[in-house]
Formats: sequence, C-alpha cells, structure tokens
Amino acid sequence: MRKPLIAGNWKMNGNSASNKQLLEAILAERDSFAGVDVALFPPALYLQQVQTALQNSGLSWGTQNLSQFESGAYTGEISAAMLQDFGSRYVLIGHSERRCLYAELNLDQVFLDHIIAEKYEMAMKFGITPIVCIGESPEEHALGQTEEMVLRLLDIIIAHQGVESLSKAVLAYEPVWAIGTGKTASPEWAQDVHSLMRQRVAKHSPKIAENVQILYGGSVKGNNAGPLFAKPDVDGGLIGGSSRDAADFVKICQAAIQI
Repeated sequence: MRKPLIAGNWKMNGNSASNKQLLEAILAERDSFAGVDVALFPPALYLQQVQTALQNSGLSWGTQNLSQFESGAYTGEISAAMLQDFGSRYVLIGHSERRCLYAELNLDQVFLDHIIAEKYEMAMKFGITPIVCIGESPEEHALGQTEEMVLRLLDIIIAHQGVESLSKAVLAYEPVWAIGTGKTASPEWAQDVHSLMRQRVAKHSPKIAENVQILYGGSVKGNNAGPLFAKPDVDGGLIGGSSRDAADFVKICQAAIQI
C-alpha cells in the first residue's frame, strides 16, 4: 500500500524568524498526522535551518531545484552532492515556475524535458529522491493537450533512466493553470490524470506502477484536500502557498491520513 506524502514548497518565501515559528508550529502537531510522510522545501539559503529543526522529527527536507551537472563553473547552481551534504531526502525537478517564469533558459520544451531527465539522473546518482513535476499550461489545457503534455515527459524519463528508476522517485501532477491561481482541478479531473500516468507506467511494469507515489499540486488547501486525497490514484500533495500557513498545512497533512 502506498504511503501518503505531503511536500511543502516554500518557494521564495520566509526568513529565519518566520521559518522558526512555522517549523515549531508544524512540529507541535506532528502526532496528529502520524503515518503521513511530510517533506519541506525551503529556499536553499535556509536548508541548514530546516535540517537542524527537523533532525530526528520524522519529517524530511529537500530543495526546489538542482543542477544537471555534478560540479564546475555553473554560477548560482546547486549540485546534488551539496544537497546530499545537508541530508536532503528529496528534490523538486521541473517545477512549473522553473518552466514558466524562467523556462530553464527558454529552451525548446522537448529539449527542456531532456534536461529534466538529466537532473533526475543526477538526483538518482546521489541517492536523492526526485519529485518530478509534470503538467500542462493553460493554453495546452484549453486545447485539450493534457494527455500529450503529461505523457511526453514521463516517456522521456522512462526512456532515459528505465522504468525501474521510478521505484525510487515520486511523480507530481502539477496543472500549470491551477498554480497560484486559486483554481483547483476537480477531484475527478485529478484522478483521471493520475490514473493516466499510472497506466503509462504499468505498460512497462505493473508492479512499479502500483507502488509509485503520484502527488497532486495546484492550489491545494485545507478545505479541498480531503476530496482530492480520497481518490484512489492521488497519493498526497505538492503544496505551495498553504505550506507557509502552519494551521492550513497541518490540516492538509491530516487530510492525507485517509489515503
């Protein structure tokens, strides 16, 4: 049975004082969502603060991006070895805001998918679990291209690293049209896309498909998490704005207990 995972992406928010308050408030409620895996993704500057606070708590931490290169003259980048040095269990790869706001250097989308596959490979090499963000833009959604966009990156990753690698990875359906907009995919829509992804993996390995965690990310809040997480192929959430609100984040974590 798949264990639920709630990943809290702080994005470019927080400072030492507010982080401390947030971490203390979440940890104070830890027993209320026992049995749920929880990981926090602070800005890289605060990784050590989060590591120190969460050590031996049962909660995990990670970063919001990593370089596809192991080391070298890549100013501003963060390597997988550096993440390993801070005990990071997870890393986000291909988040929609990296694609849309920075477009990872405005590269061709298929080429970009290959870069994401390279980052995925680098995380694997250093024993860090990649959470691979997959989803369609508002334009692609309006044109009915959800299936094409979602499966394209998934197929590239499987071709690049093999389906067996997904036994050490997490997938996240992240509809770009729902990120930071207040719009949320209906539980039925989320289930259909998650099922589509799981079926694609099952074509290569039914066993891995059954066990791979697939998260939903897109304006998840405490008041809509329950119906989303109740769907059979939704294994938790990649949480943005609500991950900076301790009460709402805890409520989301508690909603995952039902999975």
